[in-house]
Amino acid sequence: MPRRVSMPSADDLFRPTEDAAAGADAKPRSVRAVPDDATETAPAQRRPSGRVRHDEKMTVYVTAEELLSIEHTRLTLRASHGLAVDRGRLVREALALVLAEYDANGADSALVRRLAEG
Repeated sequence: MPRRVSMPSADDLFRPTEDAAAGADAKPRSVRAVPDDATETAPAQRRPSGRVRHDEKMTVYVTAEELLSIEHTRLTLRASHGLAVDRGRLVREALALVLAEYDANGADSALVRRLAEG
């Protein structure tokens, strides 16, 4: 007699994830591309997210040389400064620095100059 394997349904596999504390009655969170208040992205307030559970993912392709530079920096931070950080945190910190500098300097920022060099 053949045994039937119980497999999860598509609804089980592709259900939206929720915080366990939120429960079934929680409203979906709204996400805005533009902040409600301009002070939300003030340079002094722009900080990387650090070590938290991240809900969003972005894939970025880098060259072998860029990846080697990231790894070298990560290992140097650990060896010279005692800072054990992963690549994701390193990239989030660098991104926060660049975006804060852009917020502060706008068209005169290093980001605009480098992108304009193209």
